[in-house]
Amino acid sequence: MNAGERAYSYAKACGIIGKSFVGKRIAILKKLHTLTEFDRLIFSGTQHEPPGRDLLIHLEHRILRRTAQQILSVINSYVNPPELLIRQLRSCEYADLKNCLHHIAAGRPVPELVCDIGRFRTVRFEAYPDIEAMINNTEFAFILGMDINAVTNADYDFTRLETELDMQYYTLLVRSMSRLSVSDRLIAERILTEEISLRNCIWAFRLRIYYHKTIDETEKYLMSMKMHQSYSPDIIPGITAKRPDGIAFVNEINLDLEARQMLDFPLDSRSPWKGWRWEKLLNSEKPGREWAADPRFFQNAASQYIYHLALRCFRRMPFSMSAIFCYIKLKQFEEDLLTSVIEGLAIGMTGTEVVEMFEAWS
Repeated sequence: MNAGERAYSYAKACGIIGKSFVGKRIAILKKLHTLTEFDRLIFSGTQHEPPGRDLLIHLEHRILRRTAQQILSVINSYVNPPELLIRQLRSCEYADLKNCLHHIAAGRPVPELVCDIGRFRTVRFEAYPDIEAMINNTEFAFILGMDINAVTNADYDFTRLETELDMQYYTLLVRSMSRLSVSDRLIAERILTEEISLRNCIWAFRLRIYYHKTIDETEKYLMSMKMHQSYSPDIIPGITAKRPDGIAFVNEINLDLEARQMLDFPLDSRSPWKGWRWEKLLNSEKPGREWAADPRFFQNAASQYIYHLALRCFRRMPFSMSAIFCYIKLKQFEEDLLTSVIEGLAIGMTGTEVVEMFEAWS
């Protein structure tokens, strides 16, 4: 990667972020009351809008395409795009494959929303519902070593398979990051360690509350990963010891530590959670009401935390891979926000109500 490619891709990312609905521009979404207004704001309107629910689906497709195109436009600025960015982009392919497997097991048609990531796509979604044709000779081919008849059964427990897919995604993402220079991966490494820790906690909450797994069962499905984390006191405050080149190292981090700790906490009493690292992301106690851990609240608060971290770090190291890593994180957050806005508008909520709901998790 030469300096020209780095400068061009960063300038393009800055231009797109300047027009995106992140940071202060999120407030613009509060003015919306209808899907038609949303269409005009985001896409400058359409001459022949489909009616009712068809408009909602139409907008969901356009939001998905918009995000993919804007991420691809920056990644394609490089003659040989860094693997880290490609892996980050392909998170949607992992999500789409999971969704397709659930649809196949339920005997449903191919999902309406499949993200088009162009030349970086590896799954042949057009072969749906033939799993072998979809994933043969891809990094997902390990699924073919499982009992496919069981996987396509409506009663199949996807817990193990989803854990393996998550583990593979993050393992390959971390491996691609490790190939970069310390200065290139500095901020991205910090964000990724936080994200994996939070994903483990979210998964532990879901397994215990939604899937009624025991503590021992839940522990088996966590992503047991470790990372060395690099810090610069000038970029990430709070680190004092450093090497002569300005980079400080901390010890190896266990990314399932917080999730394993939370397995000892009750789900119906908040006080034992005090002092836990991610306590601030839990739902609060309310006077006169019994407290119960809310996985959805925690997941949304975690998403907000990663979003704010990426927003703060986006401009801290211009021209580094970490800056583009943050850019992709911001575009993915914006996609989730815009999708939530149209879903809210479709059921009669206002833009203000949806945005304030998002802000309540901050």
